[in-house]
Amino acid sequence: MKTNRFITKIVAVALVLLSLSSCKGLLDLKPDSSMTYNGFWDTEEGARSAFIGNYTRFRGYAGTFWDLGEMRSDLWGGKTMESPFGETMIQNDFNELKAPYGGNFADFYGFLHNVNDFIVNAPKSPLASNAKDFNNMMAQMHGIRAFVYYTMLKTWGDVVLSTNPADGDFIANESMQKRKRAPKAEVMKQVLDDIAKSLEYYEKSGTNNWRNSSVYWSKNATLTLKGDALLWKGQVLNGGQADFQAAKEALQLVKGSLVAYNDLWGIDNEGNKEFIFAFDYKENQSSHWYGSLTAKAGDVVSLVDQKGNSVKDKYGFQGANRYGVSQFAINKLYEFDGDKRQNTFILFYEPGKPADVHNLASEDYKGAALSKFMGYNDKSGERRYWENIPLYRYADVLLLLAEAKNQLGEDPSAEINMVRVRAGVAVKYISKNKLENKRAILDERLREFAGEGKRWWDLVRAGDDLVFDYVTNLKKENRHMIYLPLSNSLISKDPEYITQTEGY
Repeated sequence: MKTNRFITKIVAVALVLLSLSSCKGLLDLKPDSSMTYNGFWDTEEGARSAFIGNYTRFRGYAGTFWDLGEMRSDLWGGKTMESPFGETMIQNDFNELKAPYGGNFADFYGFLHNVNDFIVNAPKSPLASNAKDFNNMMAQMHGIRAFVYYTMLKTWGDVVLSTNPADGDFIANESMQKRKRAPKAEVMKQVLDDIAKSLEYYEKSGTNNWRNSSVYWSKNATLTLKGDALLWKGQVLNGGQADFQAAKEALQLVKGSLVAYNDLWGIDNEGNKEFIFAFDYKENQSSHWYGSLTAKAGDVVSLVDQKGNSVKDKYGFQGANRYGVSQFAINKLYEFDGDKRQNTFILFYEPGKPADVHNLASEDYKGAALSKFMGYNDKSGERRYWENIPLYRYADVLLLLAEAKNQLGEDPSAEINMVRVRAGVAVKYISKNKLENKRAILDERLREFAGEGKRWWDLVRAGDDLVFDYVTNLKKENRHMIYLPLSNSLISKDPEYITQTEGY
């Protein structure tokens, strides 16, 4: 009977997700939380199931985070071997009539409902009597909610704030449903409040890293997010020196280390000590999307890489080639001799390659594959995409710390050079003026994180209108396009409360 009751509760979770996915409006939810209605929170096992379920749903947005964080940058837009994906974002070619992600906040509110449900109801459940686990789980959920709202802030600017699940009280109180988009400063306050709650719960739990695994949100992840968010607040939202100082202090508290560069990638290395938080991909559970950045085996059968190796024999691709790296990115990756990050992209050529194998305008150049997450061939010969995908790693902490120091008028070269040396670069960076240092940090972050979903955010966060210098299809007179529009159809469902992004 106990097993049957538990299955009933799992089905209830599926029902509430179904109800959320079929919503007509932004917060148009069914009249009761299915989990609450079915007694889901009456047992500790129910609360634990909700906790794990939230990680499954969080992983479902990993590709969205990547797309939002990178596609609009100067990293992509080169030649592909198949019809390209993501052109709307890559070309910054959108408006209110052609809004990315359906113009409905990328369906983040469905996930936020589930996180809110845990934050509100777990303290009332039997799980709360297990103080160590309860406090750590609450710390993780607050950290994840902060990250989602931070992503929404960076993407749409003003967004609707909702910290309540779709329970009876929510539906009965119309003011809880009908909310205008909160201004950016208020959204950032919510992000920082959640970060503070996360750190408070970690302190209570006495455990900073759940199960000692990077696939669970940790105190280090919250501290990294805090530094990241405060840099955004200081440089994009017209904050001040106090933000940069607080960012520096948070990042200096992150305990971590760099590992050998070649030990970062692949399923055998997914538990490395550099990953702070990573999305967990496992056999028979979920595969990641990076197969679209490799190639079809038949398309590369006669091609060689930049060293003249047969692509077919060396790599055994079984994917697709939908995203093309830019010449600008290749130039940066090959700026220094000995840089291990030159292997980030495998460039495909016809045999008898041209003298300059890094000239993507060559007729012999056919396309490229991202090497970081290209899966592996199992015993049956099938290509599997089950590596864990990092959201934050320690190199990120170092280069964010370099940003904070630079904004404070301090020398950022130590952190830049730690990342460079690990990559095999002998040329040390010497600090210059603040703007030149910013550009150097941006260059280092491109080399280090190409393909990891960060470049667009990096360019915007740098401030000083630098994003317009690098992304040439985005003009200063269209600076409103830093933030994405909503669809007119979404606004028409609730025009009194949901308004278009400013400038559209």
